[in-house]
Amino acid sequence: MAEILLLPFGSAGDVFPFIWLGRQLKARGHRVRMITACLFEEHALRAGLEFISLGKRDEFEAMIRDPRIWKSGIGTKVVFDFAAKSVEPYLEAIESCGAVDLMLAPVTAFAARLAREKHGIPLVTVHLQPAVFLSVHETPLLHPAMRLFNKLPVWLKKLVLALPNPVDLFALPTVRRICHANGVKPPRSLWREWWDSPDGVLALFPDWFAKPQPDWPVNLMQSNFPLEDLAKEQELTPELQAFLAEGERPVVFTPGSANVQATHFFAVAAEAVTRIGCRAVFVTREPGQVPKDLPASFLTVEYAPFSALLQHAAVFVHHGGIGTMSQGFAAGVPQLIMAMAHDQPDNAERLERLGAGIGLSVREFRPGRVEKELRALLHDAGTRQAAKACAEKLRCTPDAEELMKMIESCTKPTASAE
Repeated sequence: MAEILLLPFGSAGDVFPFIWLGRQLKARGHRVRMITACLFEEHALRAGLEFISLGKRDEFEAMIRDPRIWKSGIGTKVVFDFAAKSVEPYLEAIESCGAVDLMLAPVTAFAARLAREKHGIPLVTVHLQPAVFLSVHETPLLHPAMRLFNKLPVWLKKLVLALPNPVDLFALPTVRRICHANGVKPPRSLWREWWDSPDGVLALFPDWFAKPQPDWPVNLMQSNFPLEDLAKEQELTPELQAFLAEGERPVVFTPGSANVQATHFFAVAAEAVTRIGCRAVFVTREPGQVPKDLPASFLTVEYAPFSALLQHAAVFVHHGGIGTMSQGFAAGVPQLIMAMAHDQPDNAERLERLGAGIGLSVREFRPGRVEKELRALLHDAGTRQAAKACAEKLRCTPDAEELMKMIESCTKPTASAE
Protein backbone atom coordinates (compact mmCIF):
# COMPACT_ATOMS: atom_id res chain seq x y z
CA MET A 1 0.00 0.00 0.00
CA ALA A 2 1.30 3.43 -0.92
CA GLU A 3 0.66 6.73 0.87
CA ILE A 4 -0.66 9.04 -1.85
CA LEU A 5 -1.56 12.73 -1.65
CA LEU A 6 -3.91 14.47 -4.08
CA LEU A 7 -3.42 18.24 -4.28
CA PRO A 8 -6.04 19.77 -6.60
CA PHE A 9 -6.32 23.53 -6.89
CA GLY A 10 -9.34 25.44 -8.13
CA SER A 11 -13.07 24.95 -8.64
CA ALA A 12 -15.17 21.77 -8.83
CA GLY A 13 -13.99 21.19 -12.40
CA ASP A 14 -10.42 21.09 -11.08
CA VAL A 15 -11.18 19.01 -7.97
CA PHE A 16 -13.58 16.35 -9.26
CA PRO A 17 -10.97 14.71 -11.56
CA PHE A 18 -8.78 14.20 -8.50
CA ILE A 19 -11.71 12.61 -6.69
CA TRP A 20 -11.92 10.20 -9.63
CA LEU A 21 -8.20 9.45 -9.31
CA GLY A 22 -8.66 8.96 -5.58
CA ARG A 23 -11.47 6.46 -6.08
CA GLN A 24 -9.35 4.41 -8.48
CA LEU A 25 -6.25 4.42 -6.27
CA LYS A 26 -8.19 3.68 -3.08
CA ALA A 27 -9.87 0.70 -4.78
CA ARG A 28 -6.37 -0.66 -5.46
CA GLY A 29 -5.55 -0.64 -1.76
CA HIS A 30 -3.67 2.65 -1.39
CA ARG A 31 -4.20 5.20 1.33
CA VAL A 32 -5.37 8.37 -0.41
CA ARG A 33 -5.57 11.81 1.21
CA MET A 34 -6.77 14.95 -0.51
CA ILE A 35 -5.55 18.44 0.39
CA THR A 36 -7.52 21.32 -1.07
CA ALA A 37 -9.94 24.15 -0.27
CA CYS A 38 -12.30 23.40 2.61
CA LEU A 39 -15.24 23.94 0.25
CA PHE A 40 -14.75 20.42 -1.14
CA GLU A 41 -14.47 18.49 2.12
CA GLU A 42 -17.96 17.01 1.94
CA HIS A 43 -17.48 15.92 -1.68
CA ALA A 44 -14.21 14.13 -0.91
CA LEU A 45 -15.51 12.44 2.22
CA ARG A 46 -18.64 11.21 0.46
CA ALA A 47 -16.37 9.65 -2.17
CA GLY A 48 -14.54 7.79 0.61
CA LEU A 49 -11.33 9.83 0.61
CA GLU A 50 -9.49 11.24 3.60
CA PHE A 51 -9.47 15.02 3.55
CA ILE A 52 -7.18 17.75 4.87
CA SER A 53 -8.83 21.15 4.75
CA LEU A 54 -6.85 24.04 3.31
CA GLY A 55 -7.59 27.64 4.20
CA LYS A 56 -10.89 29.27 5.03
CA ARG A 57 -14.05 29.16 2.96
CA ASP A 58 -14.20 32.95 2.67
CA GLU A 59 -10.70 33.05 1.14
CA PHE A 60 -11.73 30.79 -1.74
CA GLU A 61 -15.04 32.59 -2.08
CA ALA A 62 -13.23 35.93 -2.30
CA MET A 63 -11.22 34.68 -5.26
CA ILE A 64 -14.20 33.36 -7.25
CA ARG A 65 -16.21 36.51 -6.47
CA ASP A 66 -13.47 38.73 -7.84
CA PRO A 67 -15.02 39.99 -11.10
CA ARG A 68 -11.60 40.03 -12.74
CA ILE A 69 -11.34 36.24 -12.68
CA TRP A 70 -13.52 35.88 -15.78
CA LYS A 71 -11.69 38.54 -17.77
CA SER A 72 -9.37 37.31 -20.49
CA GLY A 73 -5.76 37.91 -19.43
CA ILE A 74 -6.35 39.53 -16.04
CA GLY A 75 -8.14 36.40 -14.80
CA THR A 76 -4.84 34.55 -15.09
CA LYS A 77 -3.24 37.04 -12.71
CA VAL A 78 -5.99 36.49 -10.13
CA VAL A 79 -5.50 32.73 -10.25
CA PHE A 80 -1.69 32.82 -10.09
CA ASP A 81 -1.73 35.38 -7.27
CA PHE A 82 -4.00 33.10 -5.24
CA ALA A 83 -1.89 30.06 -6.12
CA ALA A 84 1.25 31.81 -4.85
CA LYS A 85 -0.47 32.80 -1.59
CA SER A 86 -1.49 29.16 -1.11
CA VAL A 87 2.04 27.72 -1.26
CA GLU A 88 2.85 27.95 2.45
CA PRO A 89 -0.42 26.45 3.76
CA TYR A 90 -0.23 23.70 1.12
CA LEU A 91 3.36 22.89 2.12
CA GLU A 92 2.48 22.85 5.80
CA ALA A 93 -0.36 20.41 5.11
CA ILE A 94 1.89 18.15 3.03
CA GLU A 95 4.54 18.07 5.74
CA SER A 96 1.91 17.22 8.37
CA CYS A 97 1.20 13.93 6.56
CA GLY A 98 4.47 12.26 7.51
CA ALA A 99 5.90 9.72 5.07
CA VAL A 100 4.41 10.11 1.59
CA ASP A 101 5.13 7.87 -1.41
CA LEU A 102 3.56 9.93 -4.20
CA MET A 103 1.86 13.26 -4.88
CA LEU A 104 -0.46 14.10 -7.76
CA ALA A 105 -1.01 17.81 -8.39
CA PRO A 106 -1.66 20.42 -11.08
CA VAL A 107 0.99 22.99 -11.96
CA THR A 108 -0.81 25.62 -9.86
CA ALA A 109 -0.18 23.64 -6.67
CA PHE A 110 3.37 24.99 -6.52
CA ALA A 111 3.86 23.56 -3.03
CA ALA A 112 3.82 20.04 -4.45
CA ARG A 113 6.91 20.73 -6.56
CA LEU A 114 8.51 22.50 -3.60
CA ALA A 115 7.88 19.42 -1.44
CA ARG A 116 9.42 17.24 -4.13
CA GLU A 117 12.59 19.29 -4.14
CA LYS A 118 12.73 19.57 -0.35
CA HIS A 119 11.77 16.04 0.70
CA GLY A 120 12.31 13.91 -2.42
CA ILE A 121 8.65 12.89 -2.69
CA PRO A 122 7.81 11.71 -6.23
CA LEU A 123 5.36 13.99 -8.02
CA VAL A 124 3.10 13.40 -11.01
CA THR A 125 1.93 16.64 -12.63
CA VAL A 126 -1.72 16.36 -13.65
CA HIS A 127 -2.89 18.40 -16.64
CA LEU A 128 -6.66 18.48 -17.07
CA GLN A 129 -6.77 20.43 -20.32
CA PRO A 130 -4.53 20.79 -23.40
CA ALA A 131 -4.38 24.56 -22.91
CA VAL A 132 -1.54 24.09 -20.39
CA PHE A 133 0.73 22.65 -23.08
CA LEU A 134 2.18 25.78 -24.73
CA SER A 135 3.35 23.95 -27.83
CA VAL A 136 4.86 25.87 -30.73
CA HIS A 137 3.34 23.26 -33.06
CA GLU A 138 -0.25 23.52 -31.83
CA THR A 139 -0.38 26.56 -29.57
CA PRO A 140 -3.56 26.68 -27.46
CA LEU A 141 -6.01 29.49 -28.08
CA LEU A 142 -5.73 31.32 -24.75
CA HIS A 143 -6.81 34.63 -26.29
CA PRO A 144 -8.54 35.50 -29.59
CA ALA A 145 -5.35 37.26 -30.74
CA MET A 146 -3.56 33.90 -30.68
CA ARG A 147 -5.35 32.94 -33.89
CA LEU A 148 -2.87 35.26 -35.60
CA PHE A 149 -0.02 33.92 -33.47
CA ASN A 150 -0.76 30.38 -34.66
CA LYS A 151 -0.09 31.45 -38.24
CA LEU A 152 3.51 32.38 -37.42
CA PRO A 153 6.41 30.03 -38.31
CA VAL A 154 7.66 27.77 -35.52
CA TRP A 155 10.97 29.62 -35.14
CA LEU A 156 9.17 32.91 -34.52
CA LYS A 157 6.76 31.30 -32.06
CA LYS A 158 9.74 30.04 -30.09
CA LEU A 159 11.15 33.55 -29.85
CA VAL A 160 7.83 34.98 -28.65
CA LEU A 161 7.28 32.23 -26.06
CA ALA A 162 10.78 32.88 -24.72
CA LEU A 163 9.58 36.27 -23.48
CA PRO A 164 8.42 36.75 -19.84
CA ASN A 165 5.24 34.80 -19.17
CA PRO A 166 2.31 35.35 -16.74
CA VAL A 167 3.12 32.58 -14.27
CA ASP A 168 6.62 33.97 -13.70
CA LEU A 169 5.46 37.58 -13.59
CA PHE A 170 2.70 36.94 -11.06
CA ALA A 171 3.76 33.93 -8.97
CA LEU A 172 7.53 33.44 -9.21
CA PRO A 173 8.63 36.15 -6.73
CA THR A 174 6.53 34.64 -3.93
CA VAL A 175 7.55 31.08 -4.77
CA ARG A 176 11.24 32.03 -4.82
CA ARG A 177 10.95 33.64 -1.39
CA ILE A 178 9.33 30.51 0.07
CA CYS A 179 11.96 28.29 -1.57
CA HIS A 180 14.76 30.28 0.09
CA ALA A 181 12.98 30.02 3.46
CA ASN A 182 12.86 26.22 3.08
CA GLY A 183 16.44 25.73 1.90
CA VAL A 184 15.39 24.83 -1.65
CA LYS A 185 17.07 26.22 -4.74
CA PRO A 186 14.35 28.30 -6.40
CA PRO A 187 13.57 27.93 -10.08
CA ARG A 188 14.55 30.69 -12.45
CA SER A 189 11.23 30.09 -14.20
CA LEU A 190 8.16 28.23 -12.96
CA TRP A 191 7.04 27.57 -16.50
CA ARG A 192 10.35 26.34 -17.92
CA GLU A 193 11.61 24.44 -14.86
CA TRP A 194 8.63 23.49 -12.67
CA TRP A 195 5.72 23.15 -15.12
CA ASP A 196 6.13 19.39 -15.69
CA SER A 197 7.49 17.02 -13.06
CA PRO A 198 10.47 14.85 -14.06
CA ASP A 199 8.73 11.94 -12.32
CA GLY A 200 5.67 11.85 -14.56
CA VAL A 201 3.09 13.96 -16.39
CA LEU A 202 -0.52 12.90 -16.67
CA ALA A 203 -2.89 14.34 -19.28
CA LEU A 204 -6.50 13.54 -18.39
CA PHE A 205 -7.99 13.97 -21.85
CA PRO A 206 -7.93 11.66 -24.89
CA ASP A 207 -5.75 12.09 -27.97
CA TRP A 208 -8.77 12.57 -30.23
CA PHE A 209 -9.44 15.78 -28.31
CA ALA A 210 -5.79 16.90 -28.28
CA LYS A 211 -3.02 14.93 -29.94
CA PRO A 212 0.42 15.03 -28.26
CA GLN A 213 2.86 17.38 -29.97
CA PRO A 214 6.63 16.95 -30.49
CA ASP A 215 7.41 19.43 -27.69
CA TRP A 216 5.12 17.86 -25.08
CA PRO A 217 6.90 16.06 -22.19
CA VAL A 218 8.46 12.71 -23.07
CA ASN A 219 7.33 11.18 -19.76
CA LEU A 220 3.67 11.78 -20.62
CA MET A 221 0.82 9.46 -19.64
CA GLN A 222 -2.36 10.31 -21.56
CA SER A 223 -5.74 8.96 -20.54
CA ASN A 224 -9.43 9.65 -20.91
CA PHE A 225 -11.63 12.37 -19.41
CA PRO A 226 -12.31 11.34 -15.78
CA LEU A 227 -16.06 12.15 -16.00
CA GLU A 228 -16.42 12.44 -12.23
CA ASP A 229 -19.57 14.28 -11.09
CA LEU A 230 -20.44 12.52 -7.81
CA ALA A 231 -23.41 10.79 -9.45
CA LYS A 232 -22.84 7.81 -7.15
CA GLU A 233 -23.51 10.01 -4.14
CA GLN A 234 -26.22 12.34 -5.46
CA GLU A 235 -29.16 11.49 -7.69
CA LEU A 236 -31.37 13.90 -9.61
CA THR A 237 -33.89 15.49 -7.27
CA PRO A 238 -37.53 14.31 -7.51
CA GLU A 239 -38.50 17.79 -8.72
CA LEU A 240 -35.98 17.65 -11.55
CA GLN A 241 -36.94 14.10 -12.48
CA ALA A 242 -40.59 15.13 -12.70
CA PHE A 243 -39.73 18.17 -14.86
CA LEU A 244 -37.71 16.04 -17.28
CA ALA A 245 -40.50 13.47 -17.55
CA GLU A 246 -43.32 15.87 -18.28
CA GLY A 247 -42.23 17.39 -21.59
CA GLU A 248 -39.75 17.68 -24.44
CA ARG A 249 -36.00 17.58 -23.87
CA PRO A 250 -34.85 20.88 -22.35
CA VAL A 251 -31.80 22.98 -23.12
CA VAL A 252 -29.47 22.78 -20.09
CA PHE A 253 -27.57 25.92 -19.06
CA THR A 254 -24.73 26.27 -16.54
CA PRO A 255 -22.07 29.00 -16.20
CA GLY A 256 -19.77 26.76 -14.12
CA SER A 257 -19.68 25.92 -10.42
CA ALA A 258 -17.32 28.80 -9.59
CA ASN A 259 -19.17 31.45 -11.58
CA VAL A 260 -21.17 33.57 -9.14
CA GLN A 261 -21.34 36.48 -11.57
CA ALA A 262 -23.57 34.93 -14.21
CA THR A 263 -26.56 37.29 -14.22
CA HIS A 264 -25.89 38.25 -17.86
CA PHE A 265 -25.52 34.58 -18.87
CA PHE A 266 -28.92 33.62 -17.44
CA ALA A 267 -30.70 36.74 -18.67
CA VAL A 268 -29.57 36.04 -22.23
CA ALA A 269 -30.44 32.37 -21.84
CA ALA A 270 -33.95 33.11 -20.60
CA GLU A 271 -34.68 35.51 -23.46
CA ALA A 272 -33.30 33.22 -26.16
CA VAL A 273 -35.23 30.20 -24.86
CA THR A 274 -38.43 32.22 -24.60
CA ARG A 275 -38.08 33.30 -28.22
CA ILE A 276 -37.61 29.71 -29.36
CA GLY A 277 -40.38 28.35 -27.12
CA CYS A 278 -38.42 25.39 -25.76
CA ARG A 279 -37.89 24.27 -22.16
CA ALA A 280 -34.78 24.92 -20.07
CA VAL A 281 -32.96 23.77 -16.94
CA PHE A 282 -30.67 26.30 -15.23
CA VAL A 283 -27.92 24.85 -13.00
CA THR A 284 -26.24 27.32 -10.65
CA ARG A 285 -25.00 27.30 -7.07
CA GLU A 286 -26.53 30.79 -6.69
CA PRO A 287 -30.14 30.78 -7.94
CA GLY A 288 -30.35 34.52 -7.26
CA GLN A 289 -28.52 35.03 -10.56
CA VAL A 290 -31.53 33.69 -12.48
CA PRO A 291 -34.27 36.10 -13.69
CA LYS A 292 -37.35 36.21 -11.45
CA ASP A 293 -40.82 34.90 -12.28
CA LEU A 294 -39.87 32.55 -15.08
CA PRO A 295 -42.69 30.38 -16.46
CA ALA A 296 -43.14 26.69 -15.65
CA SER A 297 -41.12 25.76 -18.75
CA PHE A 298 -37.97 26.75 -16.78
CA LEU A 299 -36.51 24.95 -13.77
CA THR A 300 -33.56 26.13 -11.67
CA VAL A 301 -31.51 23.69 -9.57
CA GLU A 302 -28.38 24.29 -7.49
CA TYR A 303 -26.67 21.07 -8.51
CA ALA A 304 -27.29 18.02 -10.67
CA PRO A 305 -24.84 15.32 -11.81
CA PHE A 306 -24.45 16.00 -15.50
CA SER A 307 -23.93 12.34 -16.35
CA ALA A 308 -27.59 11.82 -15.39
CA LEU A 309 -29.08 15.18 -16.40
CA LEU A 310 -27.57 15.44 -19.88
CA GLN A 311 -29.10 12.14 -20.96
CA HIS A 312 -32.34 14.15 -21.13
CA ALA A 313 -30.92 17.34 -22.73
CA ALA A 314 -31.47 18.68 -26.24
CA VAL A 315 -28.48 21.08 -26.14
CA PHE A 316 -25.92 21.88 -23.44
CA VAL A 317 -24.94 25.55 -22.99
CA HIS A 318 -22.04 26.35 -20.66
CA HIS A 319 -18.81 28.24 -20.02
CA GLY A 320 -16.41 25.81 -21.65
CA GLY A 321 -14.72 24.30 -18.60
CA ILE A 322 -13.04 21.02 -19.51
CA GLY A 323 -14.96 18.92 -16.98
CA THR A 324 -18.31 20.33 -18.06
CA MET A 325 -17.47 19.90 -21.74
CA SER A 326 -16.39 16.29 -21.25
CA GLN A 327 -19.77 15.48 -19.69
CA GLY A 328 -21.39 16.92 -22.81
CA PHE A 329 -19.20 14.67 -24.95
CA ALA A 330 -20.13 11.62 -22.88
CA ALA A 331 -23.84 12.39 -23.28
CA GLY A 332 -23.51 12.87 -27.03
CA VAL A 333 -25.34 16.20 -26.89
CA PRO A 334 -24.56 19.31 -29.02
CA GLN A 335 -22.89 22.08 -27.05
CA LEU A 336 -22.88 25.88 -27.12
CA ILE A 337 -20.09 27.62 -25.20
CA MET A 338 -19.74 31.15 -23.87
CA ALA A 339 -15.96 31.19 -23.45
CA MET A 340 -14.66 33.77 -21.00
CA ALA A 341 -11.06 33.13 -19.94
CA HIS A 342 -8.39 30.58 -18.98
CA ASP A 343 -8.70 27.34 -21.00
CA GLN A 344 -12.26 28.03 -22.17
CA PRO A 345 -11.51 29.63 -25.60
CA ASP A 346 -9.18 26.75 -26.47
CA ASN A 347 -11.73 24.15 -25.39
CA ALA A 348 -14.40 25.89 -27.48
CA GLU A 349 -12.19 25.87 -30.55
CA ARG A 350 -11.49 22.16 -30.15
CA LEU A 351 -15.23 21.52 -29.81
CA GLU A 352 -15.82 23.32 -33.11
CA ARG A 353 -13.04 21.34 -34.82
CA LEU A 354 -14.87 18.16 -33.82
CA GLY A 355 -18.09 19.56 -35.28
CA ALA A 356 -19.91 18.86 -32.01
CA GLY A 357 -20.88 22.41 -31.10
CA ILE A 358 -20.31 26.14 -31.32
CA GLY A 359 -18.14 28.56 -29.34
CA LEU A 360 -19.03 32.18 -28.68
CA SER A 361 -17.20 34.96 -26.86
CA VAL A 362 -18.86 36.92 -24.06
CA ARG A 363 -19.40 39.80 -26.48
CA GLU A 364 -21.14 37.47 -28.94
CA PHE A 365 -23.35 35.91 -26.27
CA ARG A 366 -26.43 38.03 -26.93
CA PRO A 367 -30.10 36.96 -27.16
CA GLY A 368 -30.34 37.14 -30.94
CA ARG A 369 -27.08 35.27 -31.55
CA VAL A 370 -27.82 32.63 -28.89
CA GLU A 371 -31.30 32.11 -30.35
CA LYS A 372 -29.80 31.62 -33.80
CA GLU A 373 -27.15 29.14 -32.63
CA LEU A 374 -29.59 27.22 -30.45
CA ARG A 375 -32.00 26.79 -33.33
CA ALA A 376 -29.15 25.45 -35.45
CA LEU A 377 -27.98 23.02 -32.75
CA LEU A 378 -31.52 21.82 -32.08
CA HIS A 379 -32.09 20.88 -35.71
CA ASP A 380 -28.72 20.30 -37.42
CA ALA A 381 -28.27 16.58 -38.03
CA GLY A 382 -24.54 16.92 -38.72
CA THR A 383 -23.78 18.47 -35.35
CA ARG A 384 -25.87 15.89 -33.54
CA GLN A 385 -24.07 13.10 -35.36
CA ALA A 386 -20.66 14.56 -34.48
CA ALA A 387 -21.72 14.84 -30.82
CA LYS A 388 -22.82 11.19 -30.82
CA ALA A 389 -19.51 10.21 -32.41
CA CYS A 390 -17.68 11.79 -29.46
CA ALA A 391 -19.82 9.79 -27.05
CA GLU A 392 -19.02 6.60 -28.95
CA LYS A 393 -15.29 7.31 -28.73
CA LEU A 394 -15.58 7.66 -24.96
CA ARG A 395 -17.52 4.40 -24.69
CA CYS A 396 -14.75 2.60 -26.58
CA THR A 397 -12.01 3.82 -24.20
CA PRO A 398 -10.23 1.11 -22.16
CA ASP A 399 -10.65 1.08 -18.39
CA ALA A 400 -8.24 2.79 -16.02
CA GLU A 401 -6.18 -0.31 -15.17
CA GLU A 402 -3.12 0.58 -17.26
CA LEU A 403 -3.20 4.20 -16.12
CA MET A 404 -3.23 3.18 -12.48
CA LYS A 405 -0.27 0.87 -13.05
CA MET A 406 1.68 3.72 -14.64
CA ILE A 407 0.86 6.01 -11.72
CA GLU A 408 1.91 3.32 -9.22
CA SER A 409 5.23 2.94 -11.05
CA CYS A 410 6.02 6.53 -10.04
CA THR A 411 5.84 5.87 -6.30
CA LYS A 412 8.91 5.55 -4.11
CA PRO A 413 10.57 2.12 -4.54
CA THR A 414 9.93 1.34 -0.88
CA ALA A 415 6.15 1.63 -1.40
CA SER A 416 5.96 -1.19 -3.90
CA ALA A 417 8.11 -3.42 -1.72
CA GLU A 418 5.90 -3.10 1.35
